[in-house]
Amino acid sequence: MRPCFLVTGTDTDIGKTVFAAALVGALDGAYWKPVQAGLTGETDAKVVQRLSGLAGNRILPEAYRLSTPASPHIAAKRDGLEIDTGRLALPDTHLPLVIEAAGGLMVPLTRHVLQIDLFASWAAPVILCASTKLGTINHSLLSIEALRRRAVPFLGIAFIGEENEGSERTIIEMGQVRRLGRLPHLDLLDASSLRMAFDSNFCRADFVAEMPI
Repeated sequence: MRPCFLVTGTDTDIGKTVFAAALVGALDGAYWKPVQAGLTGETDAKVVQRLSGLAGNRILPEAYRLSTPASPHIAAKRDGLEIDTGRLALPDTHLPLVIEAAGGLMVPLTRHVLQIDLFASWAAPVILCASTKLGTINHSLLSIEALRRRAVPFLGIAFIGEENEGSERTIIEMGQVRRLGRLPHLDLLDASSLRMAFDSNFCRADFVAEMPI
């Protein structure tokens, strides 16, 4: 069974796309963003292709490409449609698969389905990306609690940003979760520098299939 990981975040714009690019590049796998909300400029899939160094056929097509950068249920309504979660089945690939969520756990896909509900149905391990900035303790512990309440497999936390030893330790100890590593901000961000940063701060052996904690 090939490894499959769900990459989500405690908040928007914290660097989970960059982390997803680093992870899929390290695993030499495939990337999938089920719902892309916002098509102006470089989409998340394009960013991942550029930063992972993977060929274009490793970037799987989105199930939904929505025009507005907003919550998926709102973006879909503005495009005159409603997301059918039946179209969001896991892709069939023999490669390690990295799936990037649209924002955080409680983002609505429809008026009746939250993103975390889809995660629970997939039953693949979640990697929670958490910023090291002020507020991360609250956001992280709430996310951990939500995952556990729904019995979603949880691999661990990937911190993103400058070192914040006190906050990181508090989250790991109080949340009783695995610290996978911390991806620092990079002044020069390209495929080479990102791969080096991932290799220096994470252990590839931690990213194996079906090992929730």
